[in-house]
Amino acid sequence: MTLTEEIIEVLVVKPRNRVKAYGEVFTPRHMVDRMLDLVRAELEAAPNFVDKTFLEPAAGDGNFLVAILHRKLRALTVHYPPEAWPTESLFALASIYGVELLEDNHADARNAMLEEFESFHAGHEIPCDLSTDLMRAATFLVETNIVRGNMLSGFLVDEDGSEAGQALITFSWWNRVDGKPGMVQRETFTLESLRKQAQGREDLFDLFNVGQENPYLSCPIDQVHKETTR
Repeated sequence: MTLTEEIIEVLVVKPRNRVKAYGEVFTPRHMVDRMLDLVRAELEAAPNFVDKTFLEPAAGDGNFLVAILHRKLRALTVHYPPEAWPTESLFALASIYGVELLEDNHADARNAMLEEFESFHAGHEIPCDLSTDLMRAATFLVETNIVRGNMLSGFLVDEDGSEAGQALITFSWWNRVDGKPGMVQRETFTLESLRKQAQGREDLFDLFNVGQENPYLSCPIDQVHKETTR
């Protein structure tokens, strides 16, 4: 196989104008799986593997995000009893983040994550439709964690693709509450502050605005969609 043929086999591209404008290239599932095999121990078997966080800065249609979720959910069935799967699956979902610029990709990524989540529970005969708190909480987590924005500028974008009033991309940590199984504490922070912390400027990491009280109250993770604030 020539190098050109190998590139064509490995990379899947959308219409040429999008490739030219956005450099849009998708990695097929078999290549995603080969890459995730490199971190299999951390992703599927390490202590607290459920809570290991992943951020996809160019989420596309969610192929990496879904593959990560799939592996975490599969690992739940090995390391946790069935009664823990609903709660732990939500914590697994809460640990996965993504940023995508294009509207159709962003919608596809969110939908794919929810389909993977629902399929897992349906396969184990666990009720998981929109009438359940399980699915409502999952939908809220996906909508919160998978955002439409410009990773380079750090700003959200709105429906027409413009940067939404210079609103910063903001994420949430979903922290377990010590001594209270199934309880979660939400803490928000901006992408920009995460970058600065990575540069060693920890004083600029802006969890729910430095010096201010966290506005979110802790709650069971299957109740996050009700979002109780102070």
